Amino acid sequence: MKHNEKILILDFGSQTTQLIGRRIRDLGVYTDIIPGDASLTDTVLAGVRGIILSGSPESVYTPAAPVPDPRIYTCGLPLLGICYGLQRMTADLGGLVEPLPQREYGGVEVRVFPPALPAACTDKGRRFFAGFDRSIPLSGLITGSTKCPARDLVFTAWMSHGDTLTRLAPGFKEYGRSSTGFPAVVIHQDQETKPWFGLQFHPEVSHCERGQEILAAFVFGVCACAQAWTMEQYLEQVNVTLVEQISTSPVLVLISGGVDSTVTGALLLKALDPEQVHLMYMDTGLMRKNETFTVQRTLEGLGARHLHIVRSETAFLSALKGVEDPEAKRTVIGDMFITIQEQEVARLGLPDSCFLAQGTLYPDLIESGRGIGAKAQLIKSHHNVGSPLVEAKRRAGRIIEPLDKLYKDEVRRLGRLLALDEEIIRRHPFPGPGLAVRILGEVTQEKCAILREADALYLEELKKRRSPQGERLYDEIWQAFAVLLPVRSVGVAGDVRKYGWVLSLRAIVSTDGMTADVYPFPIKDLLEISTLITNTVKDIGRVTYDISSKPPATIEWE
Repeated sequence: MKHNEKILILDFGSQTTQLIGRRIRDLGVYTDIIPGDASLTDTVLAGVRGIILSGSPESVYTPAAPVPDPRIYTCGLPLLGICYGLQRMTADLGGLVEPLPQREYGGVEVRVFPPALPAACTDKGRRFFAGFDRSIPLSGLITGSTKCPARDLVFTAWMSHGDTLTRLAPGFKEYGRSSTGFPAVVIHQDQETKPWFGLQFHPEVSHCERGQEILAAFVFGVCACAQAWTMEQYLEQVNVTLVEQISTSPVLVLISGGVDSTVTGALLLKALDPEQVHLMYMDTGLMRKNETFTVQRTLEGLGARHLHIVRSETAFLSALKGVEDPEAKRTVIGDMFITIQEQEVARLGLPDSCFLAQGTLYPDLIESGRGIGAKAQLIKSHHNVGSPLVEAKRRAGRIIEPLDKLYKDEVRRLGRLLALDEEIIRRHPFPGPGLAVRILGEVTQEKCAILREADALYLEELKKRRSPQGERLYDEIWQAFAVLLPVRSVGVAGDVRKYGWVLSLRAIVSTDGMTADVYPFPIKDLLEISTLITNTVKDIGRVTYDISSKPPATIEWE
């Protein structure tokens, strides 16, 4: 599918690069993401209305720092440097970047001081500054408001950097400063011929105040893009791509029971002949309560003609015996998934050319160090991304990942277009390795049974209980689950002293899974849920509530 206009994002390895693209897609503008050091050929730049330089874990003054094609500064397109992107522009154009005495991280107040009106600010500049103005709604920015604020503007930005600009590049001027005293908004003064803008914070992160509005001001006000991209178009494009790539070959879809793999299955069943789509669900013994029944009912309702349910609890638990390290667990599980899949393919008589499809999302790739560029960092291994066997399949060109450019909320929107049941679409995320990464330490059948029951009670209570606004607690929470800790705590059951397992409850709110806050539970609900679990699941002696945000913690414990 050809896109007549788009925003190009250069990925220098930031964990939030794809989030920039997702935010802009939410505005109705298509984005392409390429490695930060890729050649900017005429083909690459075709249809591009503006370029965004992403953040990076690197520093511009180190030998390993990624550098963009110099053509970026002569192509005449608007530029927006974000964090490292601004530092890169500064260093490339004659400025100086140096380490901070103390890293700026998290929410930091920024004061923006627009130039005096009207001569000091061009139309592009006025439109960009409008993004910081609380009085201008997002809709006004999309339609191209040219209002430039005549007063200083203060908002809370989201910082994540250890370097700062100590000397601006020639032609640039500081228009915003953090409360810690460092440049936060930098713009070239010749905004008509060099519409170059820089932010020393991350507007793409949901915790950044006015972040979406600032991106909209650049995309619509500076780059003059039109709203011309929708999820319906994405579905159309993916359907065409799948038909071209797979043709009449059989394809095996690995189903976990979660939203991602279910949407993947629905997508393939819609795009291809259902006779060539084989859906394999492995009951690993690490699944949620009643998972197998739910999966079978859902997939058969979607028209699946070849659903293979593999009972593999014994194999998985045997392979996990004695394994305690989280990364080792994920590797073992990833290898087992592929090993059993290969055995089942042989048993079913599917040819070696059979494609393998899975519901990998972009956060899975970037957390596994498989971002667009070469500088992506490893946070954790995902069973369907990083194992050696999966990599071998990937190198052979037999992996289909139609959701690998999407985030969770986008997948849910896609699921609605595919007419999936709302209860399936709203299911909270569940990790591919299942309960194995929610049982700290060695995984056993007994521990799985304990955690499975406690987790089911927890989630059912969230579905029953309502917030003061009348919404189900379950729907207000992005992800909730229970974690079985590798410790026992003393308690009293009747008149008997006993040691029971400690359970931690987790509930977070998020829009994309890249950052997350703790859900502020009404204490009455939390106390009642805790009591229900300890009274019902006899092996649980104590319940705690995890109050850690992401970052610095991750959503899952392992």
